[in-house]
Amino acid sequence: MAFFVDVSVRSLNKHNEELCGDKVEVIRTRESVIIILSDGLGSGVKANILATLTSKIIGTMLKEGASIDEAVDTITQTLPICSVRQVAYSTFTILQIFNDGHAYIVEFDNPSIAFFRAREAVCLPWKERIVHGKRIRESELQIFKEDIFVMFSDGVVHAGVGKILNMGWQYDNVLEYIQKNVRKNPSVNMLAGQIISACSSFYQGEPGDDTTIVAAEIRQPSHLSIMAGPPSDPSMDAAAVKSFMDCPGAKIVCGGTTANIVSRCIKKPIKTILEYESPDIPPIAYIAGIDLVTEGIITLNKVLKNLKDINKGAMEQYNLIYRYNDGASKLTRMLLDRCTHINLYIGRAVNPAHKKQEFSDALGIKTEILELLAEKLDLFGKEVVKIYY
Repeated sequence: MAFFVDVSVRSLNKHNEELCGDKVEVIRTRESVIIILSDGLGSGVKANILATLTSKIIGTMLKEGASIDEAVDTITQTLPICSVRQVAYSTFTILQIFNDGHAYIVEFDNPSIAFFRAREAVCLPWKERIVHGKRIRESELQIFKEDIFVMFSDGVVHAGVGKILNMGWQYDNVLEYIQKNVRKNPSVNMLAGQIISACSSFYQGEPGDDTTIVAAEIRQPSHLSIMAGPPSDPSMDAAAVKSFMDCPGAKIVCGGTTANIVSRCIKKPIKTILEYESPDIPPIAYIAGIDLVTEGIITLNKVLKNLKDINKGAMEQYNLIYRYNDGASKLTRMLLDRCTHINLYIGRAVNPAHKKQEFSDALGIKTEILELLAEKLDLFGKEVVKIYY
């Protein structure tokens, strides 16, 4: 079964803490995808260190073929002892999805993973056992496309304690909320965003605990290609456009010069739209056979900012990209929700207007923006290939 594991992660730091005490590690190997959510004891720097050590140790050992027993034993012997509570551990959830179509789940003291098939919650079969003094729960199952797993730290369950909800959100209510959103959200990115947004609301913007959501879906691989910037040599125009057009999936063109090159090479006219959805973002255009045509550097900068804000947990910005239809919002949505694999066709020609120092300082060079865009998309679990021409 050919599939891709689409993973979306959202976190809130405990109020007044610069570091999150939860840590998520996503490791893709030839045999499997390993997702680890660890929750360090307490909060702040100490919790961050515990969670990071736990996720790194487990991830590295499982990647190298070690058993969960060996990983738990190593964690037990490695983590420092808390001088106050005299305990040394980080809770964790492990989801390992193998290429042969089966999944293995391990939980230690984290809220239980939520699993959905055909958009409906399904109870998993669990076995409990003691591993080096730690009681863990394990489950194995066959996976199918569109199966969804949702992992979360106890900051989700405790959301609202002492504020809106006296006893916190509580697990059953969290599960009910996730179920409603699984049915209506087209992507795990939107699903994770909705859940973490609800947590932020319950905490009234001041989280009382580190709060993390990890949503993973078994998807059919889907492709999207972006062409931005003309080739360094005009004689390469036709070859670059042919390669771009031959790619499977959605196609996006960014930049007026690039759009003109594509239009000429595929012999399709450009239809320019003069109506502004947003005064800050230039309007989009249309070319038959191209899914989206946008202005270049301003739009790409805004997309990069959107991804940075969303990755930091800025829920207001996240909600705005689904409310507006300007070029940057549309492109951000397509990158997050419509694809698993992205080809970036990056032109090396230098636009004379971008050589001016004041313009460069304000907006950056297009190539640099695309490099940063690739880095951010990698954080969102996308497989990105960069093609220079």
